[in-house]
Amino acid sequence: MFAVIRTGGKQYKVAKDDVIEVEKLAGEPGAKVEIGDVLMAGGKVGSPLLSGVKVLAEIVKQFRDDKVIIFKKRRRHNYRRKKGHRQYLTQIKITDIKA
Repeated sequence: MFAVIRTGGKQYKVAKDDVIEVEKLAGEPGAKVEIGDVLMAGGKVGSPLLSGVKVLAEIVKQFRDDKVIIFKKRRRHNYRRKKGHRQYLTQIKITDIKA
């Protein structure tokens, strides 16, 4: 059975024992998290969410993604701006889908 969850403004299709990387969630590695924003589970589709369905997960690690370079330039105006950004991410393992 699979589910579609929403966390961090993005949607993920998950099944039991999947390991995914999502936007930062609060908690230490080994902590249990419960995701209640389930859009779809099995064959049922919510409008927009399913009530009574939860996805249980365990935090594997907290880390930062690779650096993304933002470079702006306007030609012939001597205008250059360079910035870098590293997003905080959480790796979670889906342990169960409670329907």
